[in-house]
Amino acid sequence: MSTVNIGEARARLSSLVAQAERGEEVVIARRGKPAVRLVACASSATGKPKRHRQPGALKGRFDIPDSAFFDPLPEEELRAWEGRSED
Repeated sequence: MSTVNIGEARARLSSLVAQAERGEEVVIARRGKPAVRLVACASSATGKPKRHRQPGALKGRFDIPDSAFFDPLPEEELRAWEGRSED
């Protein structure tokens, strides 16, 4: 753990962030008294971005049935959706 004053933290922010990313704890002090602690976020500690979605995660878990959903609409229903009257 290292402790730095605010003025020094401003000048060395990039290196202090790098320290925190490596898992080290950095304390920033105001007038010699500890004020805040700089630590890495959970995803930064590993150096890898946190993945929210994994492509293919549900593969093989369910089947999409071959239904009539993608079949063309009958003419009378198509006319109703389009707001056309019968010819």
